[in-house]
Amino acid sequence: MKTERQLRLDMVAVCQVLYDKNLTIATDGNVSIRLPRGRILATPSGVSKGFIKPTDLIITDLKGKKISGGPGKPTSELRLHLAVYEERPDVFAVIHAHPPVATALTIAGFPLADGVIPEVIATLGSIPTSDYATPASEQGPLVIKKLIHDHNAVILDRHGAVTCGNDVWDALRRMEKVEHAALINFYARQLGKVKTLPVAEVRKLMDRHNEFFRPGCTKRRRKG
Repeated sequence: MKTERQLRLDMVAVCQVLYDKNLTIATDGNVSIRLPRGRILATPSGVSKGFIKPTDLIITDLKGKKISGGPGKPTSELRLHLAVYEERPDVFAVIHAHPPVATALTIAGFPLADGVIPEVIATLGSIPTSDYATPASEQGPLVIKKLIHDHNAVILDRHGAVTCGNDVWDALRRMEKVEHAALINFYARQLGKVKTLPVAEVRKLMDRHNEFFRPGCTKRRRKG
């Protein structure tokens, strides 16, 4: 197991990647890691992810109450993260970012849940879109909780995406894949009609997903 210092360094590195890849801008987005003894390490509110430091990170309990850390407050979206941890005991990291293409598709009314890209189905399964919820409100945990139980990536209507994983790098890879899938979907729509895969092929890919990446099956996902 990594030390808390190593986890802080991992989180800062992941925040930098999110910022550099335009998955978050300004002070948008938030990241968290589940720590031992019922604690959560989370990014603070109002700090750019591209300039965050290990000492800025905040530790809270599972109710969101600050225990220690930098001078700031925990991210305003912490309730979203806590809902994921409550629903998924196998999850140890959560990322909420604002990938622009994935977000734009929700505004235009185009879902990412259709069976289009083989490698996305095999590794992420379907990518559902939640109902709309006011950002940082009590609605947020409610609209995601019913979806995150069976998915490792969820698009939030008009509000980015949430991914989770065995660690913060796992969650990052899934966020990158969500935006990459959205970009391919966007390009395809500019070129013409989007063709979905045959049902039999989707089932075959979903079987692979369920074997290695199915939510709640941490040991098998790590093999993938």
